[in-house]
Amino acid sequence: METIAQQLGRVAFQITQDGLSQELRREASRRILDVIGNSIAATNQPATQVVNKIVKSWAGPADSFAIGAAKLPASAAALLNGTLAHAMDFDDTHLPSVLHPSASVVPAALAVGSKLGSKPTEVLDAITFGIEVTCRLGMAGFDRKLGNSVFFERGFHATSICGTLGSAVAAGMLMKLTADEITSAIGISASMGAGLLEANRTGGTVKRMHCGWASHGGVVAAELAQSGLTGPPTVIEGRFGFMQAYCGDQVNLEEITDGLGSTWVLPDLFFKPYPCNHFTHTGIDAARTLKAKGVTPDQIVSIDLGVPSPVLRTIAEPRESKIKPESGYHAAFSGPFTVAAAFYRDNGLGLFHEDFEDESAHDPQILALAAKVNVNASDECDAIFPFQFPAVLTAHLKDGTSMTEKVLVNRGGPQNPLTDDELALKFESNVRASLNPEKAREVAHTIFDFAENKTSLADLASLLERV
Repeated sequence: METIAQQLGRVAFQITQDGLSQELRREASRRILDVIGNSIAATNQPATQVVNKIVKSWAGPADSFAIGAAKLPASAAALLNGTLAHAMDFDDTHLPSVLHPSASVVPAALAVGSKLGSKPTEVLDAITFGIEVTCRLGMAGFDRKLGNSVFFERGFHATSICGTLGSAVAAGMLMKLTADEITSAIGISASMGAGLLEANRTGGTVKRMHCGWASHGGVVAAELAQSGLTGPPTVIEGRFGFMQAYCGDQVNLEEITDGLGSTWVLPDLFFKPYPCNHFTHTGIDAARTLKAKGVTPDQIVSIDLGVPSPVLRTIAEPRESKIKPESGYHAAFSGPFTVAAAFYRDNGLGLFHEDFEDESAHDPQILALAAKVNVNASDECDAIFPFQFPAVLTAHLKDGTSMTEKVLVNRGGPQNPLTDDELALKFESNVRASLNPEKAREVAHTIFDFAENKTSLADLASLLERV
């Protein structure tokens, strides 16, 4: 019988032979647009500049597309672009696994595809299946009784851990590896996945490079497999394998194999409308709605933000750090701050990058209102999580009345999707400091035309070479 890694390798290889549907390719192109926009927006972040400096010092042929660094060796380009893709916390999300798959897989595919001159449709197919592998692994570690990821419960960043394997599959597909070689790439990459979530709680910028390291590890694993290094075929389900090591016995391996090659997660991924932790988004939307109904900060005595229980540790604890975040980055993981900011800031898109700069994180008006926000577990939200990240927001006013707004479905997901035009607007807003509107639209059209091979990765690189 085939092991799980062998099944993944076989399906990946078959896709390289047969291709995928136009619909999936079109959806994959939307992921590229989103990743590129998020990445360009992050080029001036201190953490990404650190990675940029490091990879530019590495030796190797400069033959792969990289944002903000001309060309680099493929593994270095993957590290830089993956770091950029995740640095602003604006990348897409899969539910209920709570993974951000595109930020690892897309950079790996772009790095290898640009090096090899792959057809855009080949890149789109590799992205689609790499994301599929990433999310299926995440779902295998999702405990339905618990209603949360076992990876997450243990403090592991499943996005980067599972994303390493998904990136290896995507890279291997573009390298035209055989099914056995892709299986080995999976086995090798399983020893490379890493990432802890403590930075979400108490600080540090290391999480910004998690997806870059996953992308880098995936590319290196595929290169090693191509050169003859082998990995264990039982790496997923084995006694000392991937799932057992990270999740113990709380796994459901059927999540990886059921419907493999016939059902797809890609159309159900959630785009982020705001560049902050996804758990905060419905609270932001609820605050924006109350503001539109006439509620102003000076009227507010206190605010109750009801969220799913597992969310508390990310956006509510420790309270002292959440009501007074140390930086703009940490403000993006604060329920009190994001709700308060939504009452004061709105550039037409809601909260955007400027609202998570360090200066904004120290805005006395926002902090004064954030101190009035109490975040609590909500039974109603628990019943929906983690298939959505709902919020129930109640503002208690000085006149003795209260107003409540419920947002139970996330904007940007399949039940409330972003259109192509809205996604293009997000992209244009992300890149406005680097590209004029005309060039931004040209980039968007170039990427959307990938699905029909009307444009190439070289065309995209040419448009972005001075970013």
